[in-house]
Amino acid sequence: MAIQPYQEDSNVSNPIKRIRWATQRVAGDSGQRKRHSIINRFHHRKAGSTEKKRESGSSTDGPHLDGIQEEDESPTESGDHEDTRRRIWFNVPLPDDAKDEDGHPKTQYARNKIRTAKYTPLSFIPKNLWFQFHNIANIYFLFVIILAFFSIFGASNPGLGSVPLIVILFVTAVKDAIEDWRRTVLDNELNNSPVHRLVDWNNVNSAEDNISLWRRIKKASTRGIIRAYKFIKIKTSKKHRTEKTYAERALDEPRHSIETRRNRQSMMSSRTSFHSVQSRTDDGIQMRPVPSPQPGQQQLPESNHLEAVDRPETSFSFENENLTVEPPDGQSTAPYSLPKKSKPDSATVPAKFYGNLMNPFKSVPNKARFKKDYWKSVQVGDFVRIYNEDQIPADVVILSTSDPDGACYVETKNLDGETNLKVRQALHSGRSIKHAKDCEQTEFEIETEPPHGNLYQFNGAARWTQRDPRNSAAPGTEMVEPISINNLLLRGCSLRNTEWVLGVVVFTGQESKIMLNAGMTPSKRSRIARELNWDVVYNFAILFCMCLVSGIINGVTWSQGNHSLDYFDYGSYGSSPALDGFITFWASIILFQNLVPISLYISLEIIKTCQAFFIYSDTFMYYEKVDYPCTPKSWNISDDLGQIEYIFSDKTGTLTQNVMEFKKCSVNGIPYGEAYTEAQAGMQRRQGIDIEAEADKAHKQIAMDRVKMLADLRRIHPNPYLHDDELTFIAPDFVNDLEGRAGNEQKAAAEQFMLALALCHTVITERTPGDPPRIEFKAQSPDEAALVATARDCGFTVLGRSNDGIILNVLGEEREYTVLNTLEFNSTRKRMSAIIRMPDGKIILFCKGADSIIYSRLKKGEQQQLRKTTADHLEMFAREGLRTLCVAQKEIEESEYQQWNKEHDLAAEAIVDREDKLEAVSDIIERDLTLIGGTAIEDRLQDGVPDTIALLADAGIKLWVLTGDKVETAINIGFSCNLLNNAMDLIVFKPQADTAEATEDELNKHLSTFGITGSNEELKAARKDHQPPEPTHAIVIDGDALKQALDEQVRQKFLLLCKQCKSVLCCRVSPAQKAAVVGMVKQGLDVMTLSIGDGANDVAMIQEADVGVGIAGEEGRQAVMSSDYAIGQFRFLQRLILVHGRWSYRRLAETIANFFYKNIVWTLALFWYQIYNDFDCSYLFDYTYILLVNLAFSSLPVIFMGILDQDVNDKVSLAVPQLYRRGIERKEWSQLKFWLYMGDGLYQSLICFFMPYLLFSPATFNTQSGLGVDDNKRIGVYTASATIVVMNVYILLNTYRWDWLMLLLVSISILLIWFWTGVYTAASSSDQFYKAAPQVYGQLSFWVLTLLTVSICLLPRFSIKSFQKIFLPLDVDIIREQIRQKKFKYLDKYEAYVPPGKLPSASSSDVSQPIKDTAGVQTPLEEDERPIYPPSVAATGTTHNPRSQTGSDGTDYTGHKTSLEMPRPSFDRPRPSFDRMRSSMDQIRPSYEASNDFTSAALLTRMESSHSEHLHSPRTPHGQSSLR
Repeated sequence: MAIQPYQEDSNVSNPIKRIRWATQRVAGDSGQRKRHSIINRFHHRKAGSTEKKRESGSSTDGPHLDGIQEEDESPTESGDHEDTRRRIWFNVPLPDDAKDEDGHPKTQYARNKIRTAKYTPLSFIPKNLWFQFHNIANIYFLFVIILAFFSIFGASNPGLGSVPLIVILFVTAVKDAIEDWRRTVLDNELNNSPVHRLVDWNNVNSAEDNISLWRRIKKASTRGIIRAYKFIKIKTSKKHRTEKTYAERALDEPRHSIETRRNRQSMMSSRTSFHSVQSRTDDGIQMRPVPSPQPGQQQLPESNHLEAVDRPETSFSFENENLTVEPPDGQSTAPYSLPKKSKPDSATVPAKFYGNLMNPFKSVPNKARFKKDYWKSVQVGDFVRIYNEDQIPADVVILSTSDPDGACYVETKNLDGETNLKVRQALHSGRSIKHAKDCEQTEFEIETEPPHGNLYQFNGAARWTQRDPRNSAAPGTEMVEPISINNLLLRGCSLRNTEWVLGVVVFTGQESKIMLNAGMTPSKRSRIARELNWDVVYNFAILFCMCLVSGIINGVTWSQGNHSLDYFDYGSYGSSPALDGFITFWASIILFQNLVPISLYISLEIIKTCQAFFIYSDTFMYYEKVDYPCTPKSWNISDDLGQIEYIFSDKTGTLTQNVMEFKKCSVNGIPYGEAYTEAQAGMQRRQGIDIEAEADKAHKQIAMDRVKMLADLRRIHPNPYLHDDELTFIAPDFVNDLEGRAGNEQKAAAEQFMLALALCHTVITERTPGDPPRIEFKAQSPDEAALVATARDCGFTVLGRSNDGIILNVLGEEREYTVLNTLEFNSTRKRMSAIIRMPDGKIILFCKGADSIIYSRLKKGEQQQLRKTTADHLEMFAREGLRTLCVAQKEIEESEYQQWNKEHDLAAEAIVDREDKLEAVSDIIERDLTLIGGTAIEDRLQDGVPDTIALLADAGIKLWVLTGDKVETAINIGFSCNLLNNAMDLIVFKPQADTAEATEDELNKHLSTFGITGSNEELKAARKDHQPPEPTHAIVIDGDALKQALDEQVRQKFLLLCKQCKSVLCCRVSPAQKAAVVGMVKQGLDVMTLSIGDGANDVAMIQEADVGVGIAGEEGRQAVMSSDYAIGQFRFLQRLILVHGRWSYRRLAETIANFFYKNIVWTLALFWYQIYNDFDCSYLFDYTYILLVNLAFSSLPVIFMGILDQDVNDKVSLAVPQLYRRGIERKEWSQLKFWLYMGDGLYQSLICFFMPYLLFSPATFNTQSGLGVDDNKRIGVYTASATIVVMNVYILLNTYRWDWLMLLLVSISILLIWFWTGVYTAASSSDQFYKAAPQVYGQLSFWVLTLLTVSICLLPRFSIKSFQKIFLPLDVDIIREQIRQKKFKYLDKYEAYVPPGKLPSASSSDVSQPIKDTAGVQTPLEEDERPIYPPSVAATGTTHNPRSQTGSDGTDYTGHKTSLEMPRPSFDRPRPSFDRMRSSMDQIRPSYEASNDFTSAALLTRMESSHSEHLHSPRTPHGQSSLR
């Protein structure tokens, strides 16, 4: 085989023909789980403005779990009507049915300009007012203001009465404007981002954009405001900004062509282009710079446009006729390139003809140019060119790329949160379209389905008439090429590792998939906010009663006659007592308006905004590695963080780092690798072993072995890509076996094992030149990258990819392996395979996957001993908490492969059920495998996870782990992170059958252990019991059993059983099951829940919980985008909940109670005055007092109480997590507290009014000038001043933290009423209130009365608080006293976390008691429960494994292949790590493992190859198509 020399600058691997399951929706059987995160929003679809909305074709037959539906997101093709299809024409005249009567296109597509902002400069005021008056309190006060304008209701100054509402509306509007302005800025940056768009050609799909007068006005107003803002900003800033933004620079600077940037490297790498690999001809993309279009800019001169110069002849050019290929059967064709490398020992296969979208005989004007333009200018049907690192401006079908195979790499992080790169392919018929001239020469039509939000599916087709380039008179042939999601670039994605892509736009703006999926996150309201509505309703009821009493009494008084009002009043306003009472009722509404707190809502908004800012500013929750602070996404639920009782956590990436390190392996029955894992340390802790000493000993041994292994590796081969700090696989004996010291057989097995790791993958290589050079791998999962990196470290380095192969450096020798097919991993297959043509011409299939899958596909009757030995090794690896998978291979005959490949091509070309057919044809070839070995990868716990979990448990919070991993793996992680300990009885919940009856029997059996039956009375008691359960039991349940347990018939019993257990681990669960579990606990126990995860499969439970927390981790940002709070690490949860959550809850609860208190004090003081004037609604206070009491006199102290109050600091909050339990029990805010504060206000209002009344009733007081101060306005100053002082001092009394700021605010609020009275009464416009301040303040009685009133009002509250703190102290009172006693002084030397060593470690007692099998039968557990991790990619909740029904008789052993099955003399050599682990494992926890046959080795030993000869049906003989 001729090996093409590896090019030094070929740093990025090229794509190979492969099944791209990683980005496709795989349709499966009824047992398969469906994707959930974003897909559950796909029913909300949106078509073009004139396109009919398509009815959802999604299946709704999936199981419903507490409202979370597992749905099939695939749109139904057969359900589409003809008029819902989208047809786009390119250089083809529109057919008559696509035109209107004026000849314009009928279909008007959405603009590519998007706006997420709510407002425009013109619509802001009316629209914002419309939204604000959705608040019932604002409507109420607007109604009061309108009433005040009618003098009949007695309001003295209606204009002044509108001030509070105007202030509230203004402050809210400013806040909304700031928030919306930020969205507007982001929208403008995105809409004005640069893109290269084809101009000076006719896009027949869009008519001239006629801008209406209204749009012109809006655009002009927007530009004017922006210019004014920039002008003011420049004038007010000291230093003018001279640098331009990225978008401005990108539009102003000329972009170099590929020709002028021949040596440029992308950010990721510099990949070899088609030209450098093939002919090295200078056939770049010739372009000239175009100045950026500015608003109002005139047409640029012709010379400034980008030009496509004459193209040299290339293999993609029509001018080069030597490279044309005559298709079979006499079909005419456009030329296409031939491979230039010959393949050894391969049969000559006729080249497939794909056609060409260009018409070689079309005459074009050659005026089209690619010009830099804005995103907002892009239209459906446009040609666009996208460069490396650019974002995709719209949904684009790929015509061609810089890669000769038509591949490009995209990052979809902005779309679905995943950071791994995905491969997309250009249309075969469009790969010769490279220049503007080529775009002009195309003639084709694209037909697609209407817009929908399914990110994983797209169905379309390109249609054109294929012309014979050698015969212009020959009739054309109609051709069609299907278009799938693999040919589509979605808006929001970023192009990576690809120089350029040329494509056509099919969906724009609001019709793009990212916009159809935007804004669907459900809004959440905090529990206090929900209960607050009832309290406001209560206040309205009290107000109604007060007004009703006033109206009735006043009407009755007028009807009786012979009252003082008959002598002093001019007469009634009404003509009858009933009308008088009616008028008095509405006048009372104005008088008592302060009872309904208008400023409460805006005050709470201010408080919650400040709390969110403090959370964001907490540097102790800043994760420097990814530069990510704790980011609140929902600002209005911070108080819910202080009431969390249940936390539901994902495992991989949430509790663990999701950074995989290859640690151990088993090759040909020999275990390799030294490691000391956290799970191993947890097991040794349970045995009473000193884990610190043991860890130190193990780490020293591993360090010595590392040095030896590095020396041995460099002795075999001076690998320039081996870096000491990156080596994770420590196995000196493996290097010895690789050298052949254990014999040629083991050497061959080790080499073949490493070859399998180096060849069976889909990673992208990145070379960084240097001394030494570096090669890194970008993979679709961290597991796969770890496998390939280990092969690199051992001398089997993946250098890159050629056009159709992988280039390896094998121990210094460069080889090329041709990749014929790659059958990629998905959650249904649980395996991936690569079909490789070896350098000697043989065809080998390498397969890696879950042990149960691989074992069921091994060749029947062979390798029995090797299977058992490898299964034992994998069992031990899994017990150490390692992720395991198996590796196998199969040699394929040439004829067998050719026949299979025909079926594979047929499946790949299918439009309907393509994924199902591909899976079926792949299943045929992945049989009769030969086992090579197994791998073990460690996913380490994140820093601080065990301590955080222990801390949360001390706070009374229950943590449930919901994971896609297997049972034993989750158990080991549970022990290592303090969820489980050796003193617990572990309940492995596994019913005897998959029926509701069997599940109920199993539940009854376990419920009887706790002496309960699962009745409704027990559920009611459980709702009131918030105490954490005793740490005696833990329950583990898998997805299949959970499905039965969530059934409505037994759900309550399952919930009560879980409540009795200290820890709950749900394994092998889907996203819908995660959400269903959260909903079951939240609704069943009426508790506050929090879900935390890092992947797209966690979105469902994040949105279901009261509070959702996303971790910005390795799996992307989908969880972050859907969460309420985003953090960088799990350990930050302790500060978020125990510090900020507790503070926010306590502050808000106290603030709301004090708000209602001060309103009731003020309003009832006015009400008592009405007793003495027949309830005629006379004003005791001046009207300005009524308006300003909530706005100025009492607002600041209560607001800052909610912002800054603090009972203990953050360090003490973490050192004493038990303080959090008051939030779990909801003792800081309750209806009882609300009514107690209302009662306190009632008492104080009586004192505030009747103290002045008793002062003036026996005598009067005069000033020095003889003027009396006994009129109602001046008595009102006595009452109002004392009431304001009482309210503010009362708030101060309820505040824990008395610092200078709080004392200053209280003092200012008190002094403000005296200041206002002095200023306002100094003006003659105050009428009867004129000079009231000097007259009242000059009286000694005023100051004495104020002092007495304050004292008498606050004495009961002070006395009760003193008694409570002395004789009935709360936990926080005791802690505060201890703080004053300096008992927490030791915390000063720590920054913010709990001091190390203060948390109790896991129990080191003896092994737990065995769980007795009450059924009396030892039932083998299903394969889902065996402690083997899923393969190559991290386990996701979408994975569902149908229970294996296969067994093995174990009697048909016929012998082993010589190469892998002969006796292995090296097996008896000492393997210290494995031997230590085995001896340790044999002592630990034999109960449920032994009695229930829990080990994977036992099951795998009995498993026969179910796929060796048939798979649920007789095997289709080769030569017959299995695809019907």
